[in-house]
Amino acid sequence: MRLKQAPVEGGSANDLLARRTILRASLGLGFALAIPVSALAKASVKEPKILIKSPKIIGKKPSRELSLLNLHTGEKLKAEYVHNGVYVPSALHAVSVLLRDHYNNKVHAIDPHLLDVAFALQRKVGSSAQFHVVCGYRSPETNAMMHEESAGVAQHSLHIEGKAIDIRLPGTRLASVRKGALALKAGGVGYYPGDDFVHVDTGKIRHWVG
Repeated sequence: MRLKQAPVEGGSANDLLARRTILRASLGLGFALAIPVSALAKASVKEPKILIKSPKIIGKKPSRELSLLNLHTGEKLKAEYVHNGVYVPSALHAVSVLLRDHYNNKVHAIDPHLLDVAFALQRKVGSSAQFHVVCGYRSPETNAMMHEESAGVAQHSLHIEGKAIDIRLPGTRLASVRKGALALKAGGVGYYPGDDFVHVDTGKIRHWVG
């Protein structure tokens, strides 16, 4: 699996390669990422339990893979985060780092079932494209700042708990992504056509237009 490089300001191509690497998951699975090694090394994330119960929206799919692009950092990740019905801790860690708060680089464990919802959503709309992530984890201080600036940001957003993600899916109409997310009935779905993203979370089933 080839390393997918993301643009980084400053430094030569050789410097970029020196800072980035391809990691192997603990179960012997390969996954490619373009995240600074220093970011992975410094991140301290409390890992969730690795045994899973597949939600009905997934069925009994034994292995699950996602491809993500953080639009703010340019970092990319393609990983099989579930293998034979078991979450892969190293892949979950890499996802949590990729989806960190880009304002202050704080990392929080991402709810594995949020990844399951994204996986199911991709299958629902029949896409194999890479998710473009507008927002993953949001630290309390960043959320408070954004809440002050916009009434559209919830004071107790599930982004703070690593249970929400704002996404686009290239090649699929935003309205179709919203429709697919609503059909899953797996949590909250927010539709933000003006900002070109759909919010999905693992909270109570509800929906709104921003």
